[in-house]
Amino acid sequence: MALGFQDLGSVQRIPDKNFTKKVKPTVLKIQFGDGYEQRVAEGINSLKETYSLSFNNRPKAEIDDIVAFFDNKKGTTAFNYTIPDSNVGGGERTIKVVCDDYNQKYAYDSFYSCSATFRRVYEP
Repeated sequence: MALGFQDLGSVQRIPDKNFTKKVKPTVLKIQFGDGYEQRVAEGINSLKETYSLSFNNRPKAEIDDIVAFFDNKKGTTAFNYTIPDSNVGGGERTIKVVCDDYNQKYAYDSFYSCSATFRRVYEP
């Protein structure tokens, strides 16, 4: 499978090469008066992952399809997103994400751009 995600028309949408992954561990921490502290990971999946990606200077029809896909999911329905990962066979790994935030930029003529933030979710 190629990097990116499949939209409503089963077209593979590949983001620009400069997408980022942000990881924030969720930790339960208690501090004592003498400077001592204890930490433990919160829950089974304690690494919160977000991905910032963009689709720049693409034809209007392509951006319209991507935005329609995000509109359809409404930030509640998870979808598959394939990322590079050299630790698995094939060099790619598919994860479940929701699109929490996206925007469309009307660049020039019939070329638009879109940026989005995906949040990893753990569900079947």
